[in-house]
Amino acid sequence: MATDNATTTESGYVQPEIDVRALAEVLDGEYAGIRDLVRTNLVTHSSVLQEADELDIDAFRERVREIVVAMAATGQTGMGFPAEYGGGGDVGASIAAFETLAFGDLSVLVKTGVQFGLFGGAILHLGTERHHDAHLPDLISGRLMGCFAMTETGHGSNVQALGTVARYDADTREFVLTTPDDAARKDYIGNAARHAELAVVFAQLEVDGTSRGVHAFVVPVRIGGETAPGVRIEDDGRKMGLNGVDNGRIRFDGVRVPREALLNRFADVTPEGVYTSPIDNPDRRFFTMLGTLVQGRVSVGGAGVNVAKVALAIAVKYAVRRRQFAATPDTEERLLLDYGLHQRRLLPLVARTYALHFAQDVVRAQLHEVFSGADDDPRARRRLESRAAGTKALGTWHATRTVQECREACGGAGYLAVNRFAALKADSDVFTTFEGDNHVLLQLVAKGLLTDHASEFEDLDQLGMVRYVTGLAVEAVMERTSAHKLLERVRDLLPGGDEWDREAGLLDPEYQLAMFRYREEHMLAGVARRLKHGIDRKQDPGAVFSQVQDHVIALAHVHVERLVLEAFVEKVRALPEGGDKDALALLCDLFALSTVEADRAWFMEHGRLTVQRSKAITREVNDLCRKVRPLAEDLVDAWGVPPELLRAPDLVG
Repeated sequence: MATDNATTTESGYVQPEIDVRALAEVLDGEYAGIRDLVRTNLVTHSSVLQEADELDIDAFRERVREIVVAMAATGQTGMGFPAEYGGGGDVGASIAAFETLAFGDLSVLVKTGVQFGLFGGAILHLGTERHHDAHLPDLISGRLMGCFAMTETGHGSNVQALGTVARYDADTREFVLTTPDDAARKDYIGNAARHAELAVVFAQLEVDGTSRGVHAFVVPVRIGGETAPGVRIEDDGRKMGLNGVDNGRIRFDGVRVPREALLNRFADVTPEGVYTSPIDNPDRRFFTMLGTLVQGRVSVGGAGVNVAKVALAIAVKYAVRRRQFAATPDTEERLLLDYGLHQRRLLPLVARTYALHFAQDVVRAQLHEVFSGADDDPRARRRLESRAAGTKALGTWHATRTVQECREACGGAGYLAVNRFAALKADSDVFTTFEGDNHVLLQLVAKGLLTDHASEFEDLDQLGMVRYVTGLAVEAVMERTSAHKLLERVRDLLPGGDEWDREAGLLDPEYQLAMFRYREEHMLAGVARRLKHGIDRKQDPGAVFSQVQDHVIALAHVHVERLVLEAFVEKVRALPEGGDKDALALLCDLFALSTVEADRAWFMEHGRLTVQRSKAITREVNDLCRKVRPLAEDLVDAWGVPPELLRAPDLVG
């Protein structure tokens, strides 16, 4: 819809005019205050972007620690903790603060996440009042530094198989922690190599000779700055990036901690050595415990989206200033962003970044409702865990792809370290694997799709899930997603009856949503059929699952893309009429159609896209890029990345 100040082109298209400040308010939402505080803190400490290149590794680690403690003093890092311990009592605000922190140096971001998200979050969510009273005030202020010792050298994503053992000694009323072999060595642990005094250690609990599964313990790893008795710590050394974070390896050689060191929200051991838990099923207990740590995935997913914003802000600003080649000898060289190919490279990424931003808003709101107690339905927690896993995967993959494309789009200057792309690439690359490897997380999403109609099975392990869905669940899924019923549902959404895929308008959001939904449900039915076929042939369930893993990942990916599009469409619909709404509608169309275009082979193979329709979508994507081009700089400015943090003097000044 046109605005009073809109521009009309020769073709009759009315170009919307963006109110950058108003759009920024839409993007910042209810957390504008905490986001602005973080921006202010980042600008105050923006010299760290240069210091990362100038300081040696030890000095840089100390500088990062100093900044984290200084930021803690402003209240930004404690927003998710209870007010009675010095926190802000607002989980949603804590996620918004962390997302915004990704505009700055990512070592600061990750060290903040380790200290306040992982270490502090584990004590808050897995511990009880005795742990909160003992540790929260000091860790919130940064006086007490800690680490989160879950990952092991030989046991990364498979947390249930951790090798570290915590045996209860009833005679002394202590737990004895032991690292039996190198595979059980805690590894890649942030804060471990230099600064952590305490560690939350995940270990196999043994009580009276019986294994009770993985539990968490608070264990001193340094006393007075010296390594604690029985603890061995090694420095992981230099990494591809994030060298301001002191990752290390930890071993335990008969380390004794008091009985009260067990984080006992979900299980406890009496002084006499009797194990108790309000959750009888050990698998359910394990997944409930891990589920409380879901905010780490929500945080990293949002951080990935904001890394993409920084990269795109630099690349777009460069592209509207840099000229290259003249159309004729007597004309001025053209701006990079006036070239159709350059538009194709950058503008669909801008659209996808906006889409993921609004999808992140949804998962952050769900997290806040679940953890604040506003929504205590167990099904809400399961939906949150699945959505957080999928959004984290797509958000961090998007960051990696976007940083690379933007670096290339800035040519040789983008390769110079002074222009920040080197740091963005090196520091954000690991986002795709920490807080859960993205492929493993998408398997979690797919499990939820296959079992969501039977809540009693949500805690099954991989093989249990395969055995279940190849039995009762397959028939239910296949019935629910049968081609006939699916086509009827999709057809009902659209004009055109039987010819909906040929007659519906490409820019109709219902058409776009229907395409995404059909793809998802068709893949869901296909995965179920493949699982059943393998089991009917008496194949090993593990082998069957392995054979269909590519389909499982594809299913989860398209499911999350559908959620992302729904979030974007709903946001656009909710905005008041005006230029900002019109601009976001263009981006929503560009995201939807460029996604269909990228997967056109699947849609054509499954009869949902004709050759002519496919060509029409490509033409429409090109046209949308041309329409977004005059708005591009305003669109990236609305993200509110402070100029000091772009740190690209050769590219944007």
